[in-house]
Amino acid sequence: MKQFLFRISIFSVLLLLVTNCASTKNKQQKTVVKTEANVISEDSTPYIKKERKNFFPVTDAENRWVDSIYNQMTFDEKVGQLFMVAAYSNKDTLHTNAIKKLVRDYKIGGLIFFQGGPKRQARLTNQYQSLAKIPLFIGIDAEWGMSMRLDSTFRYPFNMTLGAIRDLKLVEKVGEAMGKESKRMGVHFNFAPVLDINTNPKNPIIGYRSFGENKVNVTEHAIALLKGVQGQGIFSTGKHFPGHGDTSTDSHSTLPVVNASLAHLENVELYPYKRMFDEGLVSVMVAHLNVPSLEPRPGYPTSISQPVVTGLLKKELNFDGLIFTDALNMKGASNFKKPGDIDLEAFLAGNDILLFAENVPLAVEKLCVAYQDSLFTEDRLAESVKKILRYKFKAGLHRYKPVEEINLFHDVNPKSNLALQYELYENAVTVVKNDGEILPIKNVNQKIAYVKLGDDNHSTFLNTLKKYTEVIEIADTNVDSLLVKLTDYETVIIGYHKSDKSWWKSPELSVAELQLIDAVAEQKKVIIDCFAKPYSLSRILNFTDIEGVVVSYQNGDVAQEVSAELLFGAIGAKGLLPVSINSFYKAGDGVTTRQLNRLGFSVPERVGMDSDKLSQIDQIAQKAIDGKMAPGMQIVVARKGKVIYQKAFGYHTYDNATKVKNTDLYDVASLTKVVATLPNLMQLYDHHKVSLDTKLDEMLPEFKGSNKQHITFKELLSHYGRMQAWIPFYKATLDSAKMPIDKFYKKVYTEGFTKRVSDSLFIRDDYHNIIMKQIIDSPLLDKKEYKYSDFTFIILKHYLEKVTRKSLDKLTYDNFYSTLGMNYTLYNPLTKVDKKNIVPSEIDTYFRHDTIQGYVHDMEAAMEGGVAGHAGIFSNAMDMAKMMQLFLQKGTYGGLQYFSPETFDTFNTCHFCEEGNRRGLGYDKPQINGSGPTCGCVSKSSFGHTGFTGTMAWADPETEIVYVFLSNRTYPDSNLPNKLSKENIREDIQKIIQEAVTEK
Repeated sequence: MKQFLFRISIFSVLLLLVTNCASTKNKQQKTVVKTEANVISEDSTPYIKKERKNFFPVTDAENRWVDSIYNQMTFDEKVGQLFMVAAYSNKDTLHTNAIKKLVRDYKIGGLIFFQGGPKRQARLTNQYQSLAKIPLFIGIDAEWGMSMRLDSTFRYPFNMTLGAIRDLKLVEKVGEAMGKESKRMGVHFNFAPVLDINTNPKNPIIGYRSFGENKVNVTEHAIALLKGVQGQGIFSTGKHFPGHGDTSTDSHSTLPVVNASLAHLENVELYPYKRMFDEGLVSVMVAHLNVPSLEPRPGYPTSISQPVVTGLLKKELNFDGLIFTDALNMKGASNFKKPGDIDLEAFLAGNDILLFAENVPLAVEKLCVAYQDSLFTEDRLAESVKKILRYKFKAGLHRYKPVEEINLFHDVNPKSNLALQYELYENAVTVVKNDGEILPIKNVNQKIAYVKLGDDNHSTFLNTLKKYTEVIEIADTNVDSLLVKLTDYETVIIGYHKSDKSWWKSPELSVAELQLIDAVAEQKKVIIDCFAKPYSLSRILNFTDIEGVVVSYQNGDVAQEVSAELLFGAIGAKGLLPVSINSFYKAGDGVTTRQLNRLGFSVPERVGMDSDKLSQIDQIAQKAIDGKMAPGMQIVVARKGKVIYQKAFGYHTYDNATKVKNTDLYDVASLTKVVATLPNLMQLYDHHKVSLDTKLDEMLPEFKGSNKQHITFKELLSHYGRMQAWIPFYKATLDSAKMPIDKFYKKVYTEGFTKRVSDSLFIRDDYHNIIMKQIIDSPLLDKKEYKYSDFTFIILKHYLEKVTRKSLDKLTYDNFYSTLGMNYTLYNPLTKVDKKNIVPSEIDTYFRHDTIQGYVHDMEAAMEGGVAGHAGIFSNAMDMAKMMQLFLQKGTYGGLQYFSPETFDTFNTCHFCEEGNRRGLGYDKPQINGSGPTCGCVSKSSFGHTGFTGTMAWADPETEIVYVFLSNRTYPDSNLPNKLSKENIREDIQKIIQEAVTEK
C-alpha cells in the first residue's frame, strides 16, 4: 500500500496541468458524501495474508484450448470478447433482434440478463448461444437469487438479513443453492456477493445489499456465500470495488464521492477484497465512485481510473482474475464520457469486461482507432481476451450444451429452497431488547392486542400469532381513540411492515407512527417487531418504555411466520444485528431467548418429509368429499414440533354454502376422552391421588357392593372391566312417537331444568344421577376381554368432579386449555362462538328433532348439559395438535410441566397386550393383529384416539409425528353406513404421512 501511496502522489503532480486544462464539458457536479463513519467504531482487525485458494486450477487442456482459439481470432473478434451486453427476456423482437445482431456481427463475449422470466431467458440464451462463434458468457445480478431480476424464481433473504446469522454454514448453503440455480439456467457469473461495508445508514443503494457495517462480519458472510456459489462451478463477482458502503448517493444517478482516507480504505473497505482474493474469488466489479484519495483527477470515476483498476487492484492487491466495470450506462459513468469513449477509457484503465455498453459498434470503432494509435498493445488485448477465454473454458463453454427447457421451473425452484428459507429466518430474526423477559410470551391467558404500522401486508404474522392464543387487531388513526380501545389489553404487539419490493428505499417511521409508539408504550407492555431494515427504528429516540424489540428484517410470509413463532417461544432468538440502530443498539447486539417447546410452523422438507408425497392427502380428502363420506374436514400434520401441513377441505354441509376454515370448530366426539378427561386423570395420578390398583369403590363409594366395585383404575382405563359398550339412555326419555317427555324436558330454561340439550330443550338437572344408577346396576359381560365402553369416561368424569369439586369444563380449561393457548377448544361452544363458525353434526330426527350445530352430537353427553367425560368437546385440528404435542413431549408444553414423563409412559403402556387388549390407559394403541384404528404402519409406542363423528388424533414418538383429522361424517344422518371408516380414509392418510418421511 505504501508503494501505491507514493505512485498516487507522483501521479497527482504529473496530472496537475492536465486537470487544469481539462475541457469543461467533461466536468460534472460533485455529490459530496457526509460520512457517518464517526458514528460507527472502526474495526482495527488486521488483514493476515494467506496462501490463495484456487477453485478453478489451470490445466494443460485449458492452455491448449485458449491458445488455439485466440490464434484463430481476428482483431475484431478479440475486441468483441470484451463486451457483455444487457439482455432482457421481457422485451419485444426489436430488442431480441438487436442482441442477435451484436452476437452475430460483433462477436460480443457475453450477456448480462435483466428483467424477464426463467423459461423465456433460457429460450433466448439458447438462441443467442446458437449464433455465437465462441460461446457467450451469461451473467446476472442475483444477489438474493435469480428473483432479483426474474419472475417465477426463488427469493433468498437479502444480504443484510443473512448478515444477522451466526451459523456461516447456512450462508454457504444459500450460495450452494444459488450456484445450482445459476448452473441450471446456463448462467456463468453471479454478480455477487456485495462486499460493501454499509457504514453509512443513509446509503440509498447498498443498504439491504450489504451484509452489515462490520468489515469482519461482512467478509465472513461473503466468504461463506462464495464457497457455496463457486463450489457449484459458478463464478462469483465481488462488488463494488473499492467500496460503495460509505456513500449517500446512488451511482445509478450520479457520481458519489467517498472522502475516506487511504488508511481508512485499506483498513476497512479493502479488507473483504484482500480476504476474498485469498479464498479464491475469481472476479471483481469496479464501481463508479469519486475517491479523491485514490484518483486525484477531480470527478474521475474509479471504474475508468488506471490508478484504481491497474495500480491498486491488479498490482498492489495482486488480483489476477476477471475485472468487470459496473454497468456503463449508469450516470456515475455515462455523465462523465459518452458511449464509446467511456468504454475505451474503461479498457485502458485495466478492466477486462465492459459491462452494459450502450453502443457496441461505436465502442468497437473507438477501440480499433485507439489500437491503431498505439494507445494499447496486442499484449494488453491478449491479457484480457485470453483471461476471458480461460474462464470460458473453466465454465465448460469449450463443450457448450444448450439449456434444457424441460422441468426448468421445477428445477430452479426446488422444494429444499423453502426449507432453507425457514432455517435462515429462524437463525436471523434478532431480539435486541427483552426487558423483564417479556419474550417469549409465556402467559397465553392474557389479553394481547396487535397494532399494525407501515403500509405492507401483515396477515401471515397476525394469523400465526392467533395460532398461539387470542390476539386481537386494534386499529385507529387517532392515538387517543386507540388508547381507549387498548384499555383492557395487557400486552401490545406493534408490527412495522414495509414491502421487500422496495428494497432500495429507506423506510422510516412517520411522525404519527412515532407518536403512536410513544403513547402506547407509556401505558402498556409493548413488543415492537420491525419487518424492515434495522435502520427503520433509528427515529425512535427513546426505547425506555418499550419492553421488547425484535428485528425481523423483511416482510415476506416466512419472516412473518417465523417471527410470530419466536414471540411465543416455538423457537429461540439467535440473530445478531448486522448494523447499528443509532447509539442504542450496536452491530453485533442480540439477545438469545428461551425456546418453550410450543408447536412451530414450517415446510415438510425442514423436518425430513416430502411435500410432494404429503400433497397426496389432498386427493384422498377430495375422494372422501366426492364420495359423500363427509361434507368437509380439517387435517393437520406436525413433525419434530413443526406443523408442516394444515388444510381445510370441503364445506360445512353438502349444499356447499359455507366453506370449512381452519379455525372452524368440529364436534370431536370421543377425542374428548383424551383431550379433556384423560389429562386431568394423569395429573391426579401424578399427584398420587390415585394408583393403577385403586378400585372403583375406593374412587366412588356409590359403587361399593356393586358388580363393578373391584374394577381397578388400570382396568377401567384399559376398557378391560367387562362393562357394556353403552346404553341408549335418551330412549327412556322419549314417548312412543320418539318425542321428549315433559317429565324430563322443558322447552325453556326453568328451575330444575337448566341443562341445555338443544336450542329449545332443557333436561332435568338430576338426570345425571339416573344415568349413574343405570351404569352401577348394569350387568357385566360374561367374558373378561377388551370391550370399548363409554361407561368408563362417564364414570371418570363423575369421579373427577367429586374429587376436584369443579365441573369438568372448568377443570379442563383451568388446568390445560387456558395455558396451552387452546382458545378454540371448549364444551358448549355457542356460549362463546358464533354458530356460523361451528360445523353441524347431524340433522337429528330421533331425539332432539333439530339440526345439531354447536350442541354435542352424543346423546348421553347432551343429557349431561353438553359436558361429559367421553364426548362434548368442540375444537379445530390445530388446537387438537397442541394437546397431542403435549403428550408427545411427555407432559411439557410452553415451558410448563403438566405431568411427569413417568406418568405419560405409564399411561401410554399397553398393560394387557398379552391378553389381546391393545389399549393403553385411556389412549388407543395400534392394532395387535388384524384391523384397528391405524394404518398398521405406525410404531407400537404410538397412541391416540378416534371419534364417532369422523375424527382421529394420533401421535408417534418414534417418528415424532402428530396427525389430526376432523370431519362431520355424521352429517346429515349418523345412521347411514360409515363410509369414511369403510373406505379407510383416515388410515390411508396416515399411511401417506408415514411414507412421506425421508429422514429419521
